[in-house]
Amino acid sequence: MQFIKSKTIGGDFRPKVEVTTKVLPGNKVEVSVKDNGTGIPDAIKDKIMQPFFTTKPAGEGTGLGLSLSYDIIVKAHKGTININSKEGEGSEFIITLPVA
Repeated sequence: MQFIKSKTIGGDFRPKVEVTTKVLPGNKVEVSVKDNGTGIPDAIKDKIMQPFFTTKPAGEGTGLGLSLSYDIIVKAHKGTININSKEGEGSEFIITLPVA
């Protein structure tokens, strides 16, 4: 179920990734990573942080990237990951970490 927005929209589409940071009250920092891709389908949002989950064909992905990110951010550093995504409009991952 791999979606490539440039193939569905055509030549006018320009991929974009935006990263922002800010200091939050309570000695925390927020990192936001936002794209203008295809978004995450509702049917898989609850699965994307699970180890070995992938939307790529067999042999093309291990499904460990987001799972490892979750372990590092949430388990090791006591942070959070929130996902805002709307299919067809892109996704935003909001990472909050305590300042050491």
